[in-house]
Order: sequence, then structure tokens, then C-alpha cells
Amino acid sequence: MKLDPSAFVADKELLDALETRSTLIVCEENCVLFNQGDPPSGLYVLRSGSATLSMTSQTGETILRISVTPGALLGLPGCIAGQPYSLTGKASKGAELGFVSREDFSDLMLNNPALSLKVLSVLAAEVRSARRAISGS
Repeated sequence: MKLDPSAFVADKELLDALETRSTLIVCEENCVLFNQGDPPSGLYVLRSGSATLSMTSQTGETILRISVTPGALLGLPGCIAGQPYSLTGKASKGAELGFVSREDFSDLMLNNPALSLKVLSVLAAEVRSARRAISGS
């Protein structure tokens, strides 16, 4: 399945708002941000470098792997829904990310409802990309 990496990228206004709530993470080596099935602690914003999102089947077979670009939001669906992460997020050595806790993210959305529409745009882009990949178009 081939997803569009740009589907995970937020617009500048949302990225700037998340930046004010984020903690800088610099990966000194390849690192796992979260694992598929883990309870969500927050979301990650890829500032620079590279990262991948992947999904494995119950038998351990990789069924999805996508490289994302700077500006991508990693772990957004789990953060919003409070459900386990549906993907595994990994960042490459040298990547810089911002981490926003679920509590800070929720607070930001409650205090700036206009940003919620921007978050919905990212989620909608992810869904459209997944549907295109499933349909083969």
C-alpha cells in the first residue's frame, strides 16, 4: 500500500501553534517514538530529518511503511481518540522533532477552536490517501 507522505503534513499556522507547546527531541541515533498498540502519550511534529510510520499484521508482517517529510504529525489519530497508536513511528538519527503531550494538545484545541479545523484537514488527508491506496488509484 502506498500512502501520500504529504497527507501527514500540517499547515504553517497549526505547526506554529504546536511549536509553542512542544518539547524538542533530537535523535542521537535511530529511535522508536511509539509502537503500534501503545497507549497514546501525545503527538510528534517532525521538524527536520526523516521518520517512518509502519504497520504490522498480527503475524508480524509489515503491511504498511511510509517515509514522512518535515511538517508531518506523527501519532495524531491516537492522540485525538485516546486509543492505542495504530502505527509505529520511528525517527532516523539526526532527526529533530517536537513532542506535544495529549494534555497540552487538548488544551490547545480547546483554547483555539479554529486550529481544530486544521487538525481535521490533516486527518481527512490521511483518510483520503489511505482510501486511494486501498483502491489502487
